[in-house]
Amino acid sequence: MIIFKTNLGDIKIALDFDNAPVTAANFKQYVEEGHYNGTIFHRVIKGFMAQGGGFASGLDEKETRASIKNEANNGLSNKRGTLAMARTQEPHSASAQFFINLADNTFLDFSAENVQGWGYCVFGEVVEGMEVVDKMTLVETGNLHGHGDVPKDEIIIESAIVE
Repeated sequence: MIIFKTNLGDIKIALDFDNAPVTAANFKQYVEEGHYNGTIFHRVIKGFMAQGGGFASGLDEKETRASIKNEANNGLSNKRGTLAMARTQEPHSASAQFFINLADNTFLDFSAENVQGWGYCVFGEVVEGMEVVDKMTLVETGNLHGHGDVPKDEIIIESAIVE
């Protein structure tokens, strides 16, 4: 289990090492290294997702390790409450950024091993604290430093620990 202690409350996350072993281990390692401590949820879109893991306060981008293999072809679906890896258009570009699905976003699921079909790898789910995630969607968002959907009042992961 991973616990995110945020300024809105705690979120408890179960990682799926059986279906996404590389991704779950990568995420756990970032937690153990303290990477997520002090990071913000920098992109929140009501009815879609809340993204974090890449920026400290003020949208200060954090350094990451190398990208990992996309395991989105693991049979898991981007359902409400699941965690998936954020990435660029390059399917195998995920590193530290993740998002929590606020709705069933099955259009993000794997469909084929090509650029359009790779999808976004689900590797865990919120098992406690989904009401905290839902609170994130109540925060007003705007544009900041070229980024959209940025919460005007920062949503901070004060600490992330392995339980």
